[in-house]
Amino acid sequence: MGRIAYVNGRFVPHREAAVHIEDRGYQLADAVYEVWAVMDGRLADAEGHFARLGRSLAELKIREPMSRRALEMVMREALRRNRVREGLIYLQVSRGVAPRDHAFPGDDVAPAVVITAKSLDRAAVEAKAAKGVGVVTVPENRWGRCDIKTVGLLPNALARQQAKEAGAYEALFVDELGMITEGAASNAWILDQDGVLRTRDTNANILRGITRRTLMDVIAETGLPFQERPFTVEEAKSAKEVFVTGAGSLVLPVVSIDGQKVGNGAPGPVAMRLRRLYIERARATAL
Repeated sequence: MGRIAYVNGRFVPHREAAVHIEDRGYQLADAVYEVWAVMDGRLADAEGHFARLGRSLAELKIREPMSRRALEMVMREALRRNRVREGLIYLQVSRGVAPRDHAFPGDDVAPAVVITAKSLDRAAVEAKAAKGVGVVTVPENRWGRCDIKTVGLLPNALARQQAKEAGAYEALFVDELGMITEGAASNAWILDQDGVLRTRDTNANILRGITRRTLMDVIAETGLPFQERPFTVEEAKSAKEVFVTGAGSLVLPVVSIDGQKVGNGAPGPVAMRLRRLYIERARATAL
């Protein structure tokens, strides 16, 4: 059976799924999205993702397309129809379809909703984590509201392409002060030379990562030293360990930055331990 997508009230074959040419998400990036990891057929970090979705919609003044209960029902049906037990589910909500105009359309225009789901090979994902990944650094060039999870991701796409062309997995943005903000699709972390885990605070222009938030709870339970404090590229390159977090990457060790090895060039024990503890937590609390 082929993949199935949900588009504006209907489940349709993935290959036939389409949005109107005047959907504001398509024409103006006037849309938000969320991605949940799916574990054992359930939504990992579910509450955090739903809360962030609500916040993103509110910040852009897009009304919620349906109730939380209805949305969960549609998402679970998407998982069922696609037979996804381990994978990802993607939700996008745009302001809707209206004649192209920068100003918002009237209240009679309903938000547009797209949901897709896909399976992942967890064994392959774990093999990647066990090997670690490389990253490159790129200048920060995004807009000033990266806390809103919008579909306006062109700078992120260009950064990821730069990483791909360099044979790396991820790109880390660097601000005008030489501090790493976050990854193109992840939050960035280091274990510094003093043995302190550090990640950028959310007062900076970064996304409030849900995996990041859950991992902070995990770290608190371990008793490991932790600070929400920025770090430079050089601090990252000289760190004991580096890793990134996100719904797709979970907790993923970084073994090189701009071609320079991090530590001994292998995934560090702290990152691998935190990955294991995060996955245990996410599976246990998934809805």
